[in-house]
Amino acid sequence: MTLRKQLHKLLANEDLNFLLTNRLPRRWLTQWIGRLSKIEHPLLARASIAVWKFFSDLDLSEAKHQHFKSMHHCFTRELKEGARSIDAGADVLSSPVDAILGAHGSIAGTQVFQAKGFPYTLEDMLGPEENLDAWRNGSFATLRLTSSMYHRFHAPYACTVDKVRYFSGDTWNVNPIALKRVEKLFCKNERAFLSTRLIGSGSIHGQHIALVPVAAILVASIRLHFLDVLLHMGYQGAKTIACNAQFAKGQEMGWFQHGSTVIVLAPAGFVLCDGLAQGAQLRMGQALLRWRA
Repeated sequence: MTLRKQLHKLLANEDLNFLLTNRLPRRWLTQWIGRLSKIEHPLLARASIAVWKFFSDLDLSEAKHQHFKSMHHCFTRELKEGARSIDAGADVLSSPVDAILGAHGSIAGTQVFQAKGFPYTLEDMLGPEENLDAWRNGSFATLRLTSSMYHRFHAPYACTVDKVRYFSGDTWNVNPIALKRVEKLFCKNERAFLSTRLIGSGSIHGQHIALVPVAAILVASIRLHFLDVLLHMGYQGAKTIACNAQFAKGQEMGWFQHGSTVIVLAPAGFVLCDGLAQGAQLRMGQALLRWRA
């Protein structure tokens, strides 16, 4: 057995995995890695990317560029033109990210599940001052990005972003092992709530979709193209930011520094597209939710 396989087998032990990825000084480690990843030096960039490849299934064949000036540059890489196709269905919300489909289904009132037996509420996620009527008894999908995936997120439909609310928080790992052990984990971590309204025809027009990028250990920065600030643990600006940013379906909205989770909240009338189930590998632009009101 190769060293890589031995290490992967060791990390498959849930107790050890949880200990190594959560019982470290998470905030300090996240800030340190963030600074290290931005150092622009060819030798450091090559070495850090080589280590990253050793511990993951990192595949850069679809990257727009093949030479990276820093690890951060590689984390936030763009894709080649045409590497992803966007589902053009007028009744379809496409996946905003490359991801693994996690917990999903119906929202019971305002209750959502991060894992079996571990509920949280929309109030916990979006804040007690938010009007939750748009998503009450609606649908949700949890999209988990692994460290080696493409880290940019895109508009699931033609839409207007009318508000962003930022929540400073912790940086727990968001892997399935942690989700089974830490209650309301997504609601404890750093995250941003993007309030969007769909631009379309018929009854889909004006529907409210919430996108919630959630940060994690080593991933405590969220960049949105339509804001001139970087949302991160040291951010001291306004927590609620009014805006009026329009996006076409599939247009890039921003990125994570590394990889984490995007939670999609949709009104009643949207259902998961046929053929999808927990654990499914999704590509950005693939059909995710369908309007069947």
